Amino acid sequence: MSAAASIPSVDLDEFAVSLAQHASALSRLVFNQSELGMTRSESSLLVTLRGGPQRITALAAIEGLAQPTVTVLVKRLETRGWVVRERPADDGRVVLVSLTAAGHDVLARWRERYRPRLRAGLEELSDEQLAALVDASDAFAVLIDVLQHDGRR
Repeated sequence: MSAAASIPSVDLDEFAVSLAQHASALSRLVFNQSELGMTRSESSLLVTLRGGPQRITALAAIEGLAQPTVTVLVKRLETRGWVVRERPADDGRVVLVSLTAAGHDVLARWRERYRPRLRAGLEELSDEQLAALVDASDAFAVLIDVLQHDGRR
């Protein structure tokens, strides 16, 4: 039995909806404050590529987008100089997308723009609320990992 199932006051269906709505609202607020002239999908793709080169098909799966949509996003990001597409020498059929130095720079600028406002909001929380949010963030990371791997660990 999961921990949440043993807490009688938690309705997991309602909590799942609430959690997704709150995460989405926070993401929107953070993104909208960056004003860097890119879409949320483009910024998400750049963040994903920070982890290293990826195939278009892998990016589509990670981002939850159709492969043609990711191809269009990659082309736009490539035009801006934020990503590059390369074929590995050992397999010319594969195309890997990588973040460029300019892509790293735009991500750094994005963080510089949203971080002060987010920090100011965090400073408004009580010590108990902040501690709960830190714990929740750790649990959120585990939940994301579980969902990305379809529950397989």
